Amino acid sequence: QVQLVESGGGLVQAGGSLRLSCAASGLTFSAYTMGWFRQAPGKEREFAASISRAGANTVYADSVKGRFTISRDNAKNMVYLQMNGLEPEDTAVYYCAATLLGTNRNLHLYGSWGQGTQVTVSS
Repeated sequence: QVQLVESGGGLVQAGGSLRLSCAASGLTFSAYTMGWFRQAPGKEREFAASISRAGANTVYADSVKGRFTISRDNAKNMVYLQMNGLEPEDTAVYYCAATLLGTNRNLHLYGSWGQGTQVTVSS
């Protein structure tokens, strides 16, 4: 079975940085497009970033573009989300997800999900 485990969340002040990590197992990692989604209390889960199988292509939500960077290390079965210039509006549970399709923003096309890691940004 596919297992995705996020880590790196925590409490940070506005303007600060965090790096989230996602460790994947139970899949041929290099065959999967990876994505990060986030969900704040009372809000819908929303797309944040996606990266292609070899890492050559990336897609970002407008809300995080220029501040967040998604990357992957296929030798380690890891995907990362570097978050800079964090704002209180970034507070959410962040989820790692995998799909056999190419980079996309549609959460319904991602078939495997982690349990999430909490990111809280204080003002």
